[in-house]
Amino acid sequence: MEEVVLVDSKDREIGRMEKLEAHKKGVLHRAFSVLIFNSRHELLIQRRSEGKYHSGGLWTNTCCSHPRPEEPVHEAAKRRLMEEMGIDLQPEFLYKFIYKTELDNQLTEHELDHVFTGTFDGEPNINKDEVDDWKYVDLKTLKADIEANADHYTHWFKIIIENIAPHLKLKVA
Repeated sequence: MEEVVLVDSKDREIGRMEKLEAHKKGVLHRAFSVLIFNSRHELLIQRRSEGKYHSGGLWTNTCCSHPRPEEPVHEAAKRRLMEEMGIDLQPEFLYKFIYKTELDNQLTEHELDHVFTGTFDGEPNINKDEVDDWKYVDLKTLKADIEANADHYTHWFKIIIENIAPHLKLKVA
């Protein structure tokens, strides 16, 4: 049984719950999203496996998941980046935000999402149980495609892309 860490709006742990139950009840829990760019500033995105319990077949950020109970979020981000994409690096924390949205299968995503970033120029070694496809794409092209084909992308990823620019500029400055 996989558990998620329940949190309040200030990211303080208030309990634990089985992952699917948390998504059925729409309870706020801790999550993370990793965005890996190459040296040409293109973002590595993945198409989630059709077999995922929600948002299967949709394009999203490089990897995302939930930290395990007692697992620091930055360690979880590194672990999942290796598990999903075969990339061994420690992404850096960028910012966090809260969102809530209704998903398919009568599930609700209500997460306090920690966003991490990093740089990698190689090809990922994807876990086919998690990922159906991947590609590098520049942000301008990505934003235009999200605008034209919003239903091809995960909800949290659209929020991240809409709000990422100021965080990346701060990172560069």
